[in-house]
Formats: sequence, C-alpha cells, structure tokens
Amino acid sequence: MRLSRYILPTLKEDPSDAVVLSHRLMVRAGLIRKESAGMYVYLPLGWRVLRKIIGIVREEMDRAGALEFLMPELTNADLWKESGRWDTMGPEMFRIRDRNAMEYALAPTHEEAFTAAVRGLISSYRDLPVNVYQINTKFRDEIRPRFGVIRSKEFIMKDAYSFDMDEEGLEKSYQAMRTAYRRVFERCGLETIPVEADTGSMGGSNSEEFMVASEVGEESLLLCDTCGYRANREKAEYGRPAASSDAPKDMTEVATPDVKTIDDLAAFFKCPPDRFFKSIIYVADGKPVMAVVLGNREINELKLARAAGAASLELAPDSVVEEVTGAPVGFAGPVTKKNIRIIFDLSVQGVVNGITGANKKDVHFDGVNPGRDFAVKEEADITCAEEGDPCPKCGAAMYVKKGIEVGHIFKLGYKYTKSMNVKVVNEQGTEVTPIMGCYGIGVNRTMAAVVEQHNDDKGIIWPAALAPFDIHLVGLGKGDDEVKKADEIYDLLTDKGFEVLYDDRKASPGVKFADADLVGLPVRITIGKNYFQTGEAEVKLRSGGDVLKVKKDELADKVRELLR
Repeated sequence: MRLSRYILPTLKEDPSDAVVLSHRLMVRAGLIRKESAGMYVYLPLGWRVLRKIIGIVREEMDRAGALEFLMPELTNADLWKESGRWDTMGPEMFRIRDRNAMEYALAPTHEEAFTAAVRGLISSYRDLPVNVYQINTKFRDEIRPRFGVIRSKEFIMKDAYSFDMDEEGLEKSYQAMRTAYRRVFERCGLETIPVEADTGSMGGSNSEEFMVASEVGEESLLLCDTCGYRANREKAEYGRPAASSDAPKDMTEVATPDVKTIDDLAAFFKCPPDRFFKSIIYVADGKPVMAVVLGNREINELKLARAAGAASLELAPDSVVEEVTGAPVGFAGPVTKKNIRIIFDLSVQGVVNGITGANKKDVHFDGVNPGRDFAVKEEADITCAEEGDPCPKCGAAMYVKKGIEVGHIFKLGYKYTKSMNVKVVNEQGTEVTPIMGCYGIGVNRTMAAVVEQHNDDKGIIWPAALAPFDIHLVGLGKGDDEVKKADEIYDLLTDKGFEVLYDDRKASPGVKFADADLVGLPVRITIGKNYFQTGEAEVKLRSGGDVLKVKKDELADKVRELLR
C-alpha cells in the first residue's frame, strides 16, 4: 500500500481528551478517531489490526471445536423478560421501541439470544456438547465512557456459549476455553494474568478473568507469588487474624456526642479501627439488611449481594436507617432487639471487647462480644481484600496490581436453560436441562491492551502477528531514477507475499522516520543514499537492534527471518 494513496492522519501532539497512553497513541498513529463520547471510527490502519485480532480469535475458537454464528445485534425484549433480566440489567442496556411499539435491546451480551436459538436446534444428548460463538458488535450505555476504546459504548466482542449434558461435560468445555484463551492472548503478544472473578449480572459459579497489568486498569488484582493465588478485588478472599485472647469485659454505654466516623471514634476511644463493629444498613431486593464488618474494612457490595441472595442492593436512605435502628446514621449496631436481618463478616467473631453503635443517638457500646451480646446467625466474606492481607491459600502477604480485563469465562450453570425452558432427552429417554458456560473476549480492549504493553517514547511497537503491515518501506529517492529503484523494492516485497506500507510521499526523511516509529510496524526498510550508492537497503527492527545492510536479492529472506 502506497502511503500517498492511503488515509493515515498521524499527529505530532497528543489529543487533549486522551488520558491513557493507548488512547493517545491510537489517535496519533491514525488508528482511530472519536465520533462522540464512547464512540470511535476505526480508520484503515486500526481496522487492519482489529481484523488480525479477530482472525486469531476465530482460528483458536474453531480449533477448540466451537461453531460460529452471526446473531442480530437488536434483540427482542421478550427474550430478556423470559430470562428475568429485562428489569435487572439496569440503565447500561439500550432499550428501544419500533414503530409498532415492540420493545428491543441493543444487545450488551447474547446469553438470551443464543439460548433461544440453540433450544430450537437441539433435542437429544446426541446433539451435545456444543459450543457456539460469534464475533459481533455490542452496546452498553456507559455512564462515563473513558480511556478510548477500553471503555466505550460500542465495541466488538467474541462471545461463546457452551451447552453440555452435565457438570462433568461443562468442566471439559470450560477447560477447553481456558486453554484457547491462553493461546489467543499469547499469539496476540499479550502477557495476561488469569484471576478468579465474580460472575456479576451474568450469573453462574466458577469465573476467571484474563487481565493485562496496567496502571490505567480499572480492576484491582490481589496476587500472591508464593502459591500463585490470583483474584480480582471483587472476588478476592483473604486470611482472617486469629481470635483475640483478651478476657471479655462487661458491656457499657458510652456517650459519644457527634462522634460518628470510624476515624473520629478511634481517636475518641484511643484504640485501632479494627476494634469497631461498623454497621451499614442496605436495602436488598426491597428489604433492609444490616452488614457488620470491622472498622478498618471496606464492605464489598458484590460479595454482600451474593451473601444476601439479592438481585439488587443499595445503601438505605436515612429514613430507613432511622426506622430500623431507632437512631440517626452513624449509631447503628448489631446489639438490637429490632427484627432486622444481619450479615456479619467472617472477621467479626474473632473480636473481643469490640465497640459499636448502640442504636441511640450519640451513644456507643464498649465491651461488646459476639455470641454473648449478639448472635451471629449469618456470616460470610463481605469485605474487600487489601494490599498486604494474608493469602487465603498459603498465608503469604498479597500485593495489588491494576489490570485491564480482556477476557472473561464463566460457568453459567442452569440460569438461562431453566428460565428459558431448554430441554433435551438423555440416553434413558428422560427430559433434562442442559448446563451452560459463557466465554467472552473484548476485541477492542485487546487492541488497546497490546498498545499499553508494546510501546516506547516514540510510538507503538506492534507484535508481528497483529501489525497492520509487516514492513514500513521508507523511500528517500529524489529523482525519477531513485524513486524507481524504491518502487522496484516495493514490487519485490509485495510479490514475495509481504504486507508493505510504502512511504512514497514527498516529505522530509525526519517526518517519514517519525511516522514509521509512531505507527510501529515490525520491520523498517530504508531505500536511501546507501542503497543508491552500494545497493544495500537499511533494515531495522522497530523493537530495537542494529541497522542491517542487506542486498536486494537477500532482502526477502532477511525480512522473513526477522519477522520470525
């Protein structure tokens, strides 16, 4: 491709609205242009990269035995109502009506659509297992689109769904996808960190995210190098300290006028925050629930919702807090005669002589002991793991890294096949419900993550498998004869099967070299003064190394060697 005939609008300066490195480089290198908030145009160079990623994903999915579909992006509301998610997906799902007032969703995901399609195509155990997938556009009405294509309203995703007869079959399908995902990201040149994850609104049990370490990542990962434990903060567990050996003392009331926050209470009582029982009132599926954790801990609302078995969870308004505790916000506690459901964190029972709100204005209890002063009927891990916490498997201190999620696999279980009444006949002739798995890869995010990992101060450094072209050919000829010699090299390389971006523009060498570094193709070949005098082209890897002098008839073999 001759650059004089190509659309490649490179920029010298960073765009003003680009915060993260990948966004800045993708705009400057002419890969994307912003259309509106969370919406991007993929220019020819960017689309070539996406096609390379899509090709790798497709090859590995086909290799794993999955069957490719192409589903409608507009999905009927009846399917979402059938699964029960029409009212729980929230404002992130675009909902529209047609001229006949029929309701639809611009699909953010396709569990319902694929389940509906497959139930009409399978009827017997002989039809299973089956894994179906597509590579298609998804839509989410992000409240705050940011970081370029890392969090956008429209994005390309590979989503796959397995259907098996039983949990043993699902485990085989799940493991096949775990292997395929590792191959996909390895071929894309990405170093990923697979971590345990929460299944979120998709439902299900086992879940694993494939994360790319990045300071701009929106996910926090808890990692243990001693035993290899990996989990995101939404899911991560941690070891609790041993129970205190102090002798219990009597519970007493202490006046605490206007002392509400944990920091203020710690100063008032002259003790560390982990002596306090922090009690927060939530509304779970319309009913109040009290969550009790130690004062130095942050409540993990995803864990709490899971422990409560709630589809929706939100902080209770002040009026509800006063109604269920009898006190203003800041003085709630588990020592109560009120009939309210209480979920305790696993750490609570290890505290002796704790301090908590007395459910009275300006009053706290000191010397509070679980089991004696309140009953622990429900307990669960409902707090966030933090840097330095003991690993739940080996006890070593964990550390935190930021990460970008590029892939996610779930064991969905029976959530959709049961709600949408999918049945097959087993070998005994009895109708049974198949079990599902779900497997997603963000194609756009993968592209951005590669840029985040592969760059230097001059621009992008594409892994060979994803590079939009193999070679950046820079012609520095001035007269017709010199230009013709560069043209001959271009023809030679394209005839040998290489993808070549030929900079034949009438521009200075400095501009051409700067653009070559910015765009980041694996191999740069310069046809300039040295070639015109000695017949040797200058060949250089974008990733670094010496400039090689290569004769014309050896050029193709040398490039193949470098690309390998």
